Amino acid sequence: MLYLLYFDYLSILLIFISFWGLLINRTNLLILLLLIELILIIIGIRSIFLSFLYDDLLGQLIVFFILTIAACESVIGLAIIVVYYRLRGTLDLNLIYVLKT
Repeated sequence: MLYLLYFDYLSILLIFISFWGLLINRTNLLILLLLIELILIIIGIRSIFLSFLYDDLLGQLIVFFILTIAACESVIGLAIIVVYYRLRGTLDLNLIYVLKT
């Protein structure tokens, strides 16, 4: 039972690393999208872990909805990235004001 807590600690560590990456990297739009996807997947893994730990199926249902939201978010995000790259030729977020016009 103790080894199951290692998955919990690992998921917490990965969430902190992802949030740290979001705070540090503020120039590349693609990496920001990947870090947000990583956070959603880690939350899904944590929900599966808690569902297994407490013998409840609600966590698995939550993971289904989280993965659906992550898929929709990645499709919309990648479409925005493609349009932005076609307009500017770079993925630098310092020039993001072009999308406002």
